[in-house]
Amino acid sequence: MAQAWFATGPEGLSDWELREVDVRAPGPGEVTIRVRAVGMNPADVKYPTRPDATFPFPIGYEVSGEITALGAGTQIGSGAATVGDEALAFRLSGGYATELTVPAEKVFAKPSTLAHPEAANLFLAGATAAELLELSGARSGDTVLFHAASGAVGVSFLQQAAVRGVRVVGTAGERNADVVRRYGGIPITYGPGLVQRAKDAAAGASFVASLDGVGTDEAIEASLALVEDRTRIITIVRRDLESEGIVAIGGMLPASAAFRDAVRGELVDLARRGLLEVPVARTFPFADAVQAARFLMEGHPGGKLALLP
Repeated sequence: MAQAWFATGPEGLSDWELREVDVRAPGPGEVTIRVRAVGMNPADVKYPTRPDATFPFPIGYEVSGEITALGAGTQIGSGAATVGDEALAFRLSGGYATELTVPAEKVFAKPSTLAHPEAANLFLAGATAAELLELSGARSGDTVLFHAASGAVGVSFLQQAAVRGVRVVGTAGERNADVVRRYGGIPITYGPGLVQRAKDAAAGASFVASLDGVGTDEAIEASLALVEDRTRIITIVRRDLESEGIVAIGGMLPASAAFRDAVRGELVDLARRGLLEVPVARTFPFADAVQAARFLMEGHPGGKLALLP
């Protein structure tokens, strides 16, 4: 028997429940993973409260662990694999589990450069950042603005942009300015005068794109003031702005899902080469998922969180 967390109703964390579950043997094209770390994301809390959610709702989307069984003739997303190999997996249903059987194409060999808590948090933030960078159209030498640059998606974006030679001016609170600098960005603070601070940081360069990870009116207004082409203002938060020509992306959208699936191998390779770190602020025992999720949703954990079975 394994254990897994489920939402039993739409009321949020009060409806979360830890249950014992059977883990079925993998068939062809499937892999069973013993989970060593569970990646945590705001979507874990938000999606079970959506109007179309059905219950019990299995929680969690990404994990890292080791392969305990493979279906006959099965390869994982990164190629050949054997029992005992360390692996990470993304776009799962029910990742808050101690062991689970998943489609093999969702599973990739874990880079040795990442510990399990880091590997368990690579894909969701990393793939979101990769999609933002791709849609920005930014090339080497270009300058972009990123709102909420010290968050998980922002930190991954800063590193991926650096690989491409893209310069990033990133908004952040004063206490997080060093995080933005550490990963190659130019930090500026929120608040009155944001547009002028962004121009000053760009040192005469034009912003080719603005990426929004926070969704505030201030961020959107600054983006509109600094970037003329609205198709290069891209948000992961504000779906309500699409009618104004601003591009909204999200993992539930078919185009976003297809891109994020396709970029997984590239993210693993960047991590393997030491070009993509995943800062983890804190880990929690698996049984403390509700406490961990509450901490996550309070706002600024200072890095990714992971549950450890």
